[in-house]
Amino acid sequence: MVSTVSERREAPSLDGAPIDVELIGDSTETALVMKLGTSTRNDIIKRTPILIGHLQLFLAEELGADEDETVRHLFHEAYKLLDLKSRPSPDATTFAAYMFMRDVASLTRRLLWVYTQRSGTGDS
Repeated sequence: MVSTVSERREAPSLDGAPIDVELIGDSTETALVMKLGTSTRNDIIKRTPILIGHLQLFLAEELGADEDETVRHLFHEAYKLLDLKSRPSPDATTFAAYMFMRDVASLTRRLLWVYTQRSGTGDS
């Protein structure tokens, strides 16, 4: 079948793409069980952008921040944490990078719980 200019086709929507609850749960759990004494700076640097991406997914979701003070507070914490001024610099200590990674993972985990409760997905 050949498409013509006059045919109207809808582009697939990316807005409706579901969040992978299992992937984010596993990713945050892996970060939260990492130990400072056995994790390298490279391990932390590799994992942190992935966690930031997960956190940003939840900030794009409608989780009821307008109506729910707790969710609004979580969003406020997330925006503050993701502010470039709050992130550890490349020359920051491994401890600072580790704590930042854990903070992002922990907050992502809390928003994951809110998401699963509101959307009825997963059993978190």
